[in-house]
Amino acid sequence: MRKTFIALASMALLVLACSSGDAPVELGAESGISEGERIYRMNCTLCHGTDGKLGFNGAKDLTKSTLTKEEMIARVREGKGTMLPYKNMLSAKDIEAVVAHVRSLPKTK
Repeated sequence: MRKTFIALASMALLVLACSSGDAPVELGAESGISEGERIYRMNCTLCHGTDGKLGFNGAKDLTKSTLTKEEMIARVREGKGTMLPYKNMLSAKDIEAVVAHVRSLPKTK
């Protein structure tokens, strides 16, 4: 029951985060934001935070990750635990861009 509630709450938060509000802010080369960071901000900050450390709803601190690039790509594609799989939401190129951004975050111990 608790897992079902957590999954439903996660999905509700994701829907709220994706719902329309004010006009979107353009992010891209002209603003100095990489494509990977732009995609990360749109899909990952709710649980992982902008710096990768948030850990909301069981999300891991990405700055402490020991996963290889390939393992990270698989994790984003397939999901794990309360993390949704993104294989049907992001292209392989977008997933690689997000992983490149995550791997560029300052690491903590």
